[in-house]
Amino acid sequence: MNSGKEASAPKSNDALKAIRSVLPYIWQYKWRVAVAMACLIGAKLASVVMPLYLKDIVDGLSLPGTALVLPVAALIGYGFSRLLSSVLGELRDAFFAPVTQGSIRRISTQVFQHLFALSLRFHMNRQTGGLSRDIERGTKGVSFLLNFTLFNIFPTLLEIVMVAAVLLWRFEIQFALVTLASIITYIVFTLVVTERRMRFRREMNELDSWANTRAVDALLNYETVKYFGCEDYEHRRYDENLAQWVHAAIRNQVSLNLLNMGQAVIITAGVTALLWMSATGVVNEELSVGDVVLVSAYLTQLYAPLNFLGFVYREIRHALTDMERMFRLLEQGQEVADLPTATELHSPSASVQFKDVSFAYDERRQVIRNLNFEIPAGKTLAVVGASGAGKSTLARLLFRFYDVSHGQVCVNNVDVRHFTQASLRQHIGIVPQDTVLFNDTIYHNIAYGKPDATRDEVLSAARAARIHLFVEQLPDGYDTRVGERGLKLSGGEKQRVAIARTLLKNPPILILDEATSALDTHTERAIQDQLKVIAKDRTTLIIAHRLSTVIDADEIVVMDRGEIIERGNHRSLLLKQGKYAAMWALQQQS
Repeated sequence: MNSGKEASAPKSNDALKAIRSVLPYIWQYKWRVAVAMACLIGAKLASVVMPLYLKDIVDGLSLPGTALVLPVAALIGYGFSRLLSSVLGELRDAFFAPVTQGSIRRISTQVFQHLFALSLRFHMNRQTGGLSRDIERGTKGVSFLLNFTLFNIFPTLLEIVMVAAVLLWRFEIQFALVTLASIITYIVFTLVVTERRMRFRREMNELDSWANTRAVDALLNYETVKYFGCEDYEHRRYDENLAQWVHAAIRNQVSLNLLNMGQAVIITAGVTALLWMSATGVVNEELSVGDVVLVSAYLTQLYAPLNFLGFVYREIRHALTDMERMFRLLEQGQEVADLPTATELHSPSASVQFKDVSFAYDERRQVIRNLNFEIPAGKTLAVVGASGAGKSTLARLLFRFYDVSHGQVCVNNVDVRHFTQASLRQHIGIVPQDTVLFNDTIYHNIAYGKPDATRDEVLSAARAARIHLFVEQLPDGYDTRVGERGLKLSGGEKQRVAIARTLLKNPPILILDEATSALDTHTERAIQDQLKVIAKDRTTLIIAHRLSTVIDADEIVVMDRGEIIERGNHRSLLLKQGKYAAMWALQQQS
């Protein structure tokens, strides 16, 4: 398989774990479940009684003409039991609907919440298309499991027991024995064949997720595909994956056809045997015509849901397979989690300290080595250096997207691991180098910095970021949609939206990660002047490649290969004639 993944073999313990995972969500609606089950049992009792009334009707109408009397009681009983069966069935569905939909809502919300609790490392390694498809199939599987397990498998088994009891009561034991023997044979055959078919379904799921991953990845990178003329290449990759999916789907369908044929043989043999026995009883004057109708009605009533039971069991197994992957997401542990003793950070001002910090994304390659620096409250520190020096990693460590390998990242001289992540991040604002916006309006993207902000606050932040006049000139103004990842805006416009969003958040700690790199010179100077005013009362970390943006910083540190090689202000670093001075001269020359 091109994906490099193999469909895992079916595991019964995974299926049981998936079922146990669903039960707590159902239990919150226990009174509804109890009422629905009562309606279900009542409906099945009514459906089992119906053939008995039908027998009485047929026997009553089979008398000689002189003795013929309309079987009123049997007709009324038959009609009432049929009505009761239908009404109780509808009531059952009405009472259980909130259970299914409410459980799906809670599970979907919990998965969504858990995904945001997982570390940045997990999300950098994820495949968005396959992940979304796993969640979609998993929630559908929960719905199918809840509805069909309770309303098909359980009632069918209940009906089998009731019918067998009636047959034992009204007929000789061989009628019940033949019925049970055919049913047991049918169930065993269905279980064995269905279990063997599961590997085809799992393989289809793997290929389907992988095909969706490739499709979404290619569409998200539409411009890159066009730049390099790789449309045919992407088509071929997608089609090759679908070809494998088709092969697995065909094997799945053929095995299904063989299963259906085997089930048909078993059902036909059982029905024929019982009708032969009842017809023989009529010929021998041991049974009435009504008894033949009774047996026939029970067989029709029993084998119809039994035939459906085969389909339901197959689909439930498929649903459990689909649910396994979704519930595995909930089992994914948090790499970065709040300590049990973590406290809320509440501070109008904050200082930042990196104390002997070392960090590696991969233990085979150290990104930061023994880093020490401090940003006093209200001061500005700039970090410069070549690409790959580890500058942007500092922001991720301060946000606590990762925990340091060694040392401490502190706010107000307290290790950030002792604060809750939510309160820590509420105190930090960032304008990232690569600004990605939501596929929504400009207003929504700015207001995202403070969802409960008033419109005046949003517009004020837009003015401070020098984007208000541009937005006002658009046909739809602040209601203009920015497109997928903000592709309808230029790089500079996206970055100004990001600046406005951060200004609206109004945090005591500000991180500017190449914040003006996509702006023209005129706009950059205007925004830099505004950022100086905004950063005046904030603890500011500037990560920059363009040195002209950091000359007013209180301190500048120069990083190379994860270490600080120089530090000082702009003037002192130029006098040292070291790495910073060389970078400055090169940029001035350019």
